[in-house]
Amino acid sequence: MQLPQIRLQSHFIRTGLDIKQAVQKIEQPSAIQSIEQPKAILEIQTTPGNLSIDQTKAREDMDLKNLSKRVEEFAQLGYQDWLDGMARRSSQGQELRHIEKGGNVLASLAKENGSKPQKQFNVGWIPSHFSVQIDYQPAEVNIEATPQKPIIQAETQKPIHEYTPGEVNVEVLEKNSLDIDFINLFPEVKG
Repeated sequence: MQLPQIRLQSHFIRTGLDIKQAVQKIEQPSAIQSIEQPKAILEIQTTPGNLSIDQTKAREDMDLKNLSKRVEEFAQLGYQDWLDGMARRSSQGQELRHIEKGGNVLASLAKENGSKPQKQFNVGWIPSHFSVQIDYQPAEVNIEATPQKPIIQAETQKPIHEYTPGEVNVEVLEKNSLDIDFINLFPEVKG
């Protein structure tokens, strides 16, 4: 036996898409910038150092005296020798005045006046310790620095933006359809 049937056959719609992509271009120009750094204001005040060396005493110890010092010493030595000579003559005069007391006064005076005193010798050209006087005043430096702020100028640039929108075109390639078919709807009668 054959049963009646309804046959449905459907076809979906087929579409085609024509797509043009969107184009976007963005460009960011660099900012215009100017930076200037002024030099710091610098003030330097210097008091120079002072070094003084006095070697007068060392030169005198080595018998390298200046003329005025040597004249002064000779004058002092002459005066002292004159005083010593007066004292010696006075003393010897006293001894001669009392010659009657006895003794060998004339011989002792002749021996004293006739012989020179023995010279003492020592190394005389080496200066004594600390005979060179040194005085040093160190230099003073005062520094004052005043910093300067930088001068910055900046100008921004707007971005360059170009945009072309995209496009989509839809096209129907095949329409949808529904086919209906009836089978064995009317059975055949045999007879």
